[in-house]
Amino acid sequence: MVNGAWAQEAEPTLSPVVVTGTRLSTSVLDTPASVDVVDGVAMRRGQPQINLSEGLAGVPGLQIQNRQNYAQDLQISSRGFGARSTFGVRGVRLYVDGIPATMPDGQGQTSNIDIGSIDRVEVLRGPFSALYGNSSGGVIQVYTEDGAAPPSLGASAWAGSYGTWRYGAKASGVTGTGAGELDYVVDLTRYTTDGYRDHSAARKNLANAKLGLQLDDASRLTIVANSVDLTAQDPLGLTYQQFQEDPRAAPLAQQYDTRKTVRQTQGGVVYERQVDGRNTLRVMAYYGQRDTTQYQSIPPAAQLAPTQAGGVIDLARQYGGADVRWTSELDVAGRPLTLIGGFSYDSLREDRKGYQNFTGSGGNQQLGVQGALRRDETNTVYSADPYVQASWKVSPRWTLDAGLRYSTVRFDSNDHYIVPGNGDDSGDARYRKALPVAAVRYAVNADVNVYASYGRGFETPTLNEISYRPGGQPGLNFGLSPALSTNLEAGLKARLAGGLATAAVFHTRTDDEIVSAGSSGGRTSYQNAGRTRRDGVELGWTGEFAPHWRTQFAYTWLNARYADDSGADIRAGNKIPGIARQAVFASLAWAPPEGWQASVEGRALSKIYVNDANDQDAPGYFVAAVSAGYVKRLGPWELNAYARVDNLFDKRYAGSVIVNESNGRYYEPAAGRSVGMGVGATYRF
Repeated sequence: MVNGAWAQEAEPTLSPVVVTGTRLSTSVLDTPASVDVVDGVAMRRGQPQINLSEGLAGVPGLQIQNRQNYAQDLQISSRGFGARSTFGVRGVRLYVDGIPATMPDGQGQTSNIDIGSIDRVEVLRGPFSALYGNSSGGVIQVYTEDGAAPPSLGASAWAGSYGTWRYGAKASGVTGTGAGELDYVVDLTRYTTDGYRDHSAARKNLANAKLGLQLDDASRLTIVANSVDLTAQDPLGLTYQQFQEDPRAAPLAQQYDTRKTVRQTQGGVVYERQVDGRNTLRVMAYYGQRDTTQYQSIPPAAQLAPTQAGGVIDLARQYGGADVRWTSELDVAGRPLTLIGGFSYDSLREDRKGYQNFTGSGGNQQLGVQGALRRDETNTVYSADPYVQASWKVSPRWTLDAGLRYSTVRFDSNDHYIVPGNGDDSGDARYRKALPVAAVRYAVNADVNVYASYGRGFETPTLNEISYRPGGQPGLNFGLSPALSTNLEAGLKARLAGGLATAAVFHTRTDDEIVSAGSSGGRTSYQNAGRTRRDGVELGWTGEFAPHWRTQFAYTWLNARYADDSGADIRAGNKIPGIARQAVFASLAWAPPEGWQASVEGRALSKIYVNDANDQDAPGYFVAAVSAGYVKRLGPWELNAYARVDNLFDKRYAGSVIVNESNGRYYEPAAGRSVGMGVGATYRF
């Protein structure tokens, strides 16, 4: 299967798919948690394969928005966690082949995820997410496919509206057998676009490689590496009036030439050994570097304050970590017990500098260039988490699961920029919390399971949020506490009409929700806002009701609200901004392995409040898409072509929002009707 190609291979049905994200290697049906597995073949079929949002739109409880802005990341929230993030991904933990794409402070990014070589994506929501520690309101795990025989070489291309191009090449195969067997996948992608909006052009080069080596009959070594080179203009948000008058405009962004560059390279190894028939060892280690430079639209006058950090952010990050895990298959009272114990350690060193985004003065002033130094500090974060997990099948129908993770997260900042009016902001902070999880599952019969689960989670402030104290005082914000959540869930799973149907109801209570405390002297500080509540219902069905006819349905109802008054804008009963109360997704596809293929899909989202006061919102919307393609096999060749139309009815709507944007520029317009065509060819030796 080449990236960009419509799939000719058959997809597995969901019921026998093994879920590894819970560490228990059980089927989706038998997992006592809300978890969806999205096959990589399905994610690529008829899609441009540019954004992760294309293939995950049908996961209940997951709100994933394309911001039409590659200088920022996708906007992802799971059951409302992460919706308040204005940059990157927080509140949701990301992993690629077992390697964290979320830093130990809880901030993550999706820019290094390669859709062309994805085998599957597992999306875990609810109480079981707490097993991953800090900032785990939800967990998204991406797995690269293994190399397979016969060896293959493929290429693909996509051309779409707004000057969008994507090119891809992939090699896959296996050499040898038994001990010494090596399987490999190497995928290269280049993406360029002029962008739907003014000043939104982007270029991204992405490389992803995975090698698996069978050391002996009981041991396997997997090596993964990827690299991303991104340059993107930042069109910024619009006020509601600007959004109505000209959604493609970006006047402020053009004035300041707002933009971002990212250079990231990382690699990791996973060693797995079947020690004996009952015990397994897994060791993972990784290291990476990420350099980011971002030009913002802060006016020069605002940067005159001595505490202002400037309008250019320059970050050099080095990160790494390891996870050691032991799994034992035991018997207790004559019934099988799976026991897992492990220790996870992650670290981050950040050299952060800030510069003015202008040079000169008066009539000779130039915007959008790097000026004088205004910030210079070294920040380090580490997390150290021992964990234990058990699953006991107490009878043929009943299963009990329990887990405990003890998370420690430490921040340390060393300020090198000390001038009159800007004191020493050095300092440190440490957070600790025990995170228990428990679940019970009952098998009504071979096709129906019901379960109930409980978990405690927490979310520390990120490096950006802990940097400043309210009132302009020096030092880290030691008074900022982590947000603590209690999660309850009950669910039902059933094989139905050739697929798997799921239903879940949940309640989450969060104490000390982290919110903005306002801005002073160019610095934004944060505070704890008290309690919040999230109650919801999720329904899903994915299946093949007739040969080659595949359908998917997802519905989410989520009531996310503040429970306490806090500050001038937050009142008990106000909705948490950035979260849609209702979301619906449905798709129908005709997908035989060869010949004509086609699909139609629709998505509806209710209105989204854009600020804590709930006095402005982004209206709800419905959008539809259609695609069609043809697959032909000629001996060792597989050829394909396909076309797709997104936003079929040319709906004008805000595809995402910038929550609590201080200047009222909340709205990020979605693209109008978009048309694209793709071709691909694969040769199997």
